[in-house]
Amino acid sequence: MKVLYANLEDVMREAAARWTLIAYFFLSTIFIIIFASAINLDIVNGTLAGARLFGKDVQMSGNEISIEKLVLGFESGFSAVLYFLCTFLAIFATAHLVPRMQEKGTIDLYLARPVGRVRLLLSRYVAGLVLAGSNVFYLIGAIWLIVMWKTHVVHPRFLLGGALILFMIAVELAFCFVIGVFTSSTAVSIMATKGMFFFGLMLVGHDRIAAALSKEWQAWLINTLYWIVPKTGEIGGAVIAFVSGQQVPGKLADMLSPMPFITTAVFGIVCLILASWLFQRKEF
Repeated sequence: MKVLYANLEDVMREAAARWTLIAYFFLSTIFIIIFASAINLDIVNGTLAGARLFGKDVQMSGNEISIEKLVLGFESGFSAVLYFLCTFLAIFATAHLVPRMQEKGTIDLYLARPVGRVRLLLSRYVAGLVLAGSNVFYLIGAIWLIVMWKTHVVHPRFLLGGALILFMIAVELAFCFVIGVFTSSTAVSIMATKGMFFFGLMLVGHDRIAAALSKEWQAWLINTLYWIVPKTGEIGGAVIAFVSGQQVPGKLADMLSPMPFITTAVFGIVCLILASWLFQRKEF
């Protein structure tokens, strides 16, 4: 616990000294302020009688809309935006953790402590996850409170959806640590991690891609990569499905099945093991 606490303190101080922490939460705060000022709702007896989005009136066609359904639909759609935003910001804020630690002088100071390399790396991983997680729940929690304040509708699923987003961040960060240990480059870590993220999105349609290929080995390769790469598209759909509850279409609800989470978690665990092995064998 002492090692974890020391690394957590070190990561937060380093993020503050490099303005990463301030920029991280400043961008989220701007997003929250824009969101809070952009939406004005006119609620009468539990129904939506009028709405203004970004200063423009939304035509209601003379019909009143249930505020419960409106909030549920809004939160479901917005959870997809937060999925991309939170995972994007998290990697940019934490990708430097391993390359910075491996710089000459810094790594000497770390290794001079009576702490094993694996414990050092894993405690830094947890510290980075805490940094990313604090912003995720700050962003989602603030938006959830704003929606609750403006509509008086409470949907805990939107708040709990942040845990699914944090799961994806944990897997991305594990992959980022492997690249960081291997290359000692922050830029390469960011590019490789986000490339893996978008590659996983493309592989959602792996069956259609494989069917369009002319050679059998190419189709086999695509299907194999699908089971190896994190299911970023399925987990994004699972976030929406979880927030939507019973209102989600059947195809999207299928993404809440355990298999995408299991294979993605295995990928993250393998990445952490590989990062620990590489870091233990690396000469400094």
